[in-house]
Amino acid sequence: MSTVAVEQIAPKIGDAFFSQNCVDLISRDLGGQIIARSDDFFASAENLITPTAPIRREGVFVDTGAWYDGWETRRHNSEPSDWVIAKVGASSGRIAGIEIDTAYFIGNHAPAVSVEATFSPNKVPDTNAFWTPILPKVSCGPSQRHLFRLKTPSDQSYTHVRLQMYPDGGIARFRVYGNVAPVFPADLDVRLDLAHMYLGGLVVQCSDQHFGRKDNLILPGRGVNMGDGWETARSREPGHVDWVIVKLGTKGYIDDVLVDTNHFKGNYPKEVILEATDSPDHVPGPHCIWETILTAQKLGPHMEHTFFDLDNVSTPKTHVRMIIVPDGGVKRLRICGRHVKTPQK
Repeated sequence: MSTVAVEQIAPKIGDAFFSQNCVDLISRDLGGQIIARSDDFFASAENLITPTAPIRREGVFVDTGAWYDGWETRRHNSEPSDWVIAKVGASSGRIAGIEIDTAYFIGNHAPAVSVEATFSPNKVPDTNAFWTPILPKVSCGPSQRHLFRLKTPSDQSYTHVRLQMYPDGGIARFRVYGNVAPVFPADLDVRLDLAHMYLGGLVVQCSDQHFGRKDNLILPGRGVNMGDGWETARSREPGHVDWVIVKLGTKGYIDDVLVDTNHFKGNYPKEVILEATDSPDHVPGPHCIWETILTAQKLGPHMEHTFFDLDNVSTPKTHVRMIIVPDGGVKRLRICGRHVKTPQK
């Protein structure tokens, strides 16, 4: 049984690479689920897929002991390891990297971990499932982020991942970075949200994400609060704008767009402008030609805005740039249209 070749990378390098090229396939926001675990006596395995960074509440105790924002099992495990199985939020995904974060676990952290993945049509893989080793058994240190990148990208898709820690202990967060393997309808006239994360959309670049992450823009649903939208810092310079670039899951014809300011009641942008391009690059370069598909339109608080009368959409596009004036928060961006030919990877 061969193991996928991986390399450990510094968190700063990993954040830059994964934020531009990947999504967290098992994030709760994407629909990821913890479906099985060996034990979580001290702290729930559900915490592993929380999209926000772990926090500490020093001096806070619950019935089982000190409160931890992570997964923690009993001491003195009689088995070689404790384990947890997570289901990918989308239909399936291709894995590009792994993150194991032991934040605030000091003296009770997992000494070592490994990760495997499988493709299964069942919500819970059966006992005959073949698990492909993704991350070999590696040592973990206390209260630190451990990031690993696959040296050679793979087209293999997976639906489930299994994290094992040897022999027991605590882990704050488990991230599986990669790309959704979308399933597109054969009918090219079917209307789709071309930017949706389930269809392989990616938010590849932004000017700022001080209060809310750019990736939230293309998540399912309308979210639960301001924290799961995209929100920039307040600007003080005349003429300032913020912007974000979305790579569509597939090249397509854009019919209409929706800009949702749900939960943003006093910090929504004054206006929005939308541009689009057809580019072979993952991130369009400085010489890319952007066409305005929506001129400046006023936005309101805590509401959906749908725009139908678009310009320059007679040809298919690969990327959309949303410009907000001058700054603020947007919950979701939907780019509705029809896909063309074979979807991009």
